Amino acid sequence: EMRKAEGLPTGTKLEGVGTGGVYLWEVERLSKYFPSEGEGIENIMAALNDAGEGDKHSKVRAKYNKLISDNECILANIRKAPGKSDETRAYIRAGPRAKLHFNPANVNAAIVTCGGLCPGLNNVVREVTRALFHLYGIQGKVYGIVGGYKGFYDPKTPPLDLTAESVEDIHHEGGTILGSSRGGFDIDKICEFIQSKKISQLYVIGGDGTHRGAFKIHETCMERGLHVAVAGIPKTIDNDVDYLDRSFGFVTSVESAQSAIRAAKVEASCNLPNGIGIVKLMGRSSGFIAAHASLGSGDVDLCLIPEVPIVLDGPTGCLPHLMNRVKEKGYAVVVVAEGAGEELLGASTETDASGNKKLPQIGEYMKKVITEYFKDKGDEATVKYIDPSYMIRSVPANATDTLYCMQLGQNAVHGTMAGYTGFSVGLCNNKMCLLPIPELVATSPRQMDPKGRTWERILAVTRQPNTREFSRKSLFMGNGTK
Repeated sequence: EMRKAEGLPTGTKLEGVGTGGVYLWEVERLSKYFPSEGEGIENIMAALNDAGEGDKHSKVRAKYNKLISDNECILANIRKAPGKSDETRAYIRAGPRAKLHFNPANVNAAIVTCGGLCPGLNNVVREVTRALFHLYGIQGKVYGIVGGYKGFYDPKTPPLDLTAESVEDIHHEGGTILGSSRGGFDIDKICEFIQSKKISQLYVIGGDGTHRGAFKIHETCMERGLHVAVAGIPKTIDNDVDYLDRSFGFVTSVESAQSAIRAAKVEASCNLPNGIGIVKLMGRSSGFIAAHASLGSGDVDLCLIPEVPIVLDGPTGCLPHLMNRVKEKGYAVVVVAEGAGEELLGASTETDASGNKKLPQIGEYMKKVITEYFKDKGDEATVKYIDPSYMIRSVPANATDTLYCMQLGQNAVHGTMAGYTGFSVGLCNNKMCLLPIPELVATSPRQMDPKGRTWERILAVTRQPNTREFSRKSLFMGNGTK
């Protein structure tokens, strides 16, 4: 009771469990190389409306409830057990700082979206723009770069003039008002645009490849003495940027995939004999969408992901499992990630403009082998194949992702206004953090752990055999049943 009264932790103190060395992932600050332009300017929210009288409204300013101090951090390893290392890395906590590096009166910014579409892109563009004008009251321009990196220099796609008013309702629409594309990275032309428009802050929304480009822009600006803060906002529908709790748009995509899974169940249960519905979902190198959509549905009998080899026949084969499920309940539902089955179909040598491998048609392949397997057993399967593909990424963000996008956009702006650069922003252990881009992309794209809890839950829900112990090498060499 005394400890509780003094605001101290209560409970049983564990011996041998604690936090030893904490190693902060530092983010570069412009103040190390350039004088601060925001000296003496108090960081308070710039443009809130008061009630006023009649139709008149005046702008008032309000102090933040909390300003983040230097070296305030979020621990990466929050799990502790006796006998385990008590050292941990830590991330810089995101949020408004007391000291501004930039004078809002002189700030011009640019926002660019690159790579594939994802729910929430418009939300992030909106929140970055609104944070610049409403929280910091910048008096410069915000340029919306059209069509990815190429939009910095392509005369066919001039930049948009983004204002708080022009982005007011864009979060209700899917896609991105800026358009997007792959490739087109030309560092000299990008820097020419930055100099000609007197850009002091650049916000780059994209995946790990786009982030590598953003860091190249940061490095080049530093080399050329350009006083520019570069911030990345991770975007990947596959949820495969490492260290983050999740990427924006992921939850919306999992939710959107439910309609395809429900349709597959209806088709499978109503089409006789032996109905089987197959749904192919996005996931080039990771099975997060397929796994979470399967768990969120509860109707899936087989989930196939890139991280776990597909074994077709034999004691751990997925085909005998499917036949058993069909015989038990009359139908079955399969969810397969687009990147699954490389050990069956081989790895492609072709790539797209971003360097991503072109994927073999695993969905069509599974439909073929299921049909053939039932036929070889003297039976017949009625297989329906559904590929929602881009439908799950082109929808507007749901409420959960809308909130997350607001946090990402605002905290990216908080970071750049404080003079941080070469960083990305994201949710780590349920707290908003600033992470150095080189560390973020070094281990991306990440994969789902086939020995982790999520895969364990898949096995419990689908009752499918576990083939994680089969190595792809052994399958290619014929030491396992394909």
